Amino acid sequence: MEERKIRQSEEDYLESILLIAESNTVVHRIDVARKMNVSQPAVNKAMKILIEKGYVIEDGKHLLLTPSGVEYAKDVFEKHCVIRDFLLSLGVSKETAEEDACRLEHAVSKETFDRIKSIVQNNK
Repeated sequence: MEERKIRQSEEDYLESILLIAESNTVVHRIDVARKMNVSQPAVNKAMKILIEKGYVIEDGKHLLLTPSGVEYAKDVFEKHCVIRDFLLSLGVSKETAEEDACRLEHAVSKETFDRIKSIVQNNK
């Protein structure tokens, strides 16, 4: 259970960096803290782990996803979007679909995700 929480946290940080980078030319730790509504020390701890795992590099004060970090973050974000769209297609409210997608994106198996994705794609 603890390992799943750690992975979920790492995935949330990677996804946040990816999304910030889409609208900002640079990503700072404070940007991540604001987006995730966490403290600077929490971001510092997470970045240390993500840098050690090779998902993030730091160029001065800027955070950059490595190629493997980008791939991982995009996979997580795709899960989020597909699950959210699936829940919306079931009539779940937008707010609830977003919240539930945030939780489910970390827990869903590949098999289940692939089936959900297939259903969402076929309904478009």
